[in-house]
Formats: sequence, structure tokens, C-alpha cells
Amino acid sequence: MDAFVTLDALVAPLDRANVDTDAIIPKQFLKTIRRTGLGVALFYDWRYKDAPSDGRTEGLKTDPSFILNDPRYAGAKILLARENFGCGSSREHAPWALLDYGFRAIIAPSFADIFYNNCFKNGILPVSLLPDQVERLFSEVARTPGTRLLIDLSSQTVVLPSKETFAFTIDPVRKSHLLEGLDEIGLAEKKAELIDAYEKKRRERAPWLTPAV
Repeated sequence: MDAFVTLDALVAPLDRANVDTDAIIPKQFLKTIRRTGLGVALFYDWRYKDAPSDGRTEGLKTDPSFILNDPRYAGAKILLARENFGCGSSREHAPWALLDYGFRAIIAPSFADIFYNNCFKNGILPVSLLPDQVERLFSEVARTPGTRLLIDLSSQTVVLPSKETFAFTIDPVRKSHLLEGLDEIGLAEKKAELIDAYEKKRRERAPWLTPAV
């Protein structure tokens, strides 16, 4: 997993509340267990006109009214959203699709719990700001399309072009893992010596638990 330290990036404003995981990545794309290739289907029913239920993306016309189809937001790595982002089912494909599209951070007043947790496991930083701060960001982006924000995880701040700064809170363990680029597998690998030592002691103390080879 790529480490997250600072992110200076373009912001795409998704001015919708209660965006659920089925809107982020519909059910027909849940057959895969691969984390890549889902970016093309992100917000499938909103991005494409008359999106078919079979999940086809080739040859479809995009809806110019949807924000991600606006060329001014091409390459955005920060998604600005409203409250309760990521509600609905617990599918981990939702953060996979967001990450594969290119988003590394999401700013919203609140997130659904399971989605929030899944973001950290996949290298996405979910930033929860106060409602009036999020409203301030929406106003800034509406006034100046192409607005960039600086997110500094070390200092836990979001910095506007005017240098106005919003602070956010984050669990220190999750913060440390993002800064180091550690997902659960990476964390286990980092503790490999301790795990091996435990396994050795367990075999010595309870050899009957270790199957014969």
C-alpha cells in the first residue's frame, strides 16, 4: 500500500448527501476480487447515459452533467462530498473503485462506519470536517473550479489556497499505518519475527496442536 504523507491535489465536488456504496460501485461489478480495474465503473449509473445492467462500459456515452465528466476536474485526487458518504452495504469494492479511479482522499462531514474503516485498509484518507468547513470548501470550489487543496496527514490539516487551515482528527494508530503505507498484510509482515517467535513457542508448549508433516 502506498504511504500517505501529504497530498496537494485537485478537488472534485460531489454535492450529494447519503451517497451509498451501490452508487459508488453497483452490484454487477462485485464478482471480482481484484482491486484494480474498477475505476471505469466508479459512479457507473451517474457517469454513463442509459448505463446497462450488465456492467458494460465500452461504447457508452457519458453524462456531461455529472461532475466527474467535467474536464475541469480531470485528474482530481480529492473528492469533496456531503454527509454520510459511503452508507449502504459493506462492499470493499467501493474504496477499491475510488482508489483505482485516482482518489487518495475524501472530505465530508461524516462517513458510514464500515466504509470509513475500509478506506484506511486501502490507502484512502477519509477526512471528516465540520459541516460549515465543508460548506466553505464547496463554495471555494464553485467559485474557482480547479481549486487545489493540501492535505497534510502529519499535522492533520487541510490547507486552502488562501492558506486558511482546517484541522481534523484521526485515530493515531490508523494515522501511523497510513504514514508508513501499512495495510493489514504489511503490518503482519513487519511483525514477522515476533510471529515466528510466538509460533515456535507454541509448537514447543503444545506440539499436539501442530499437525505432523
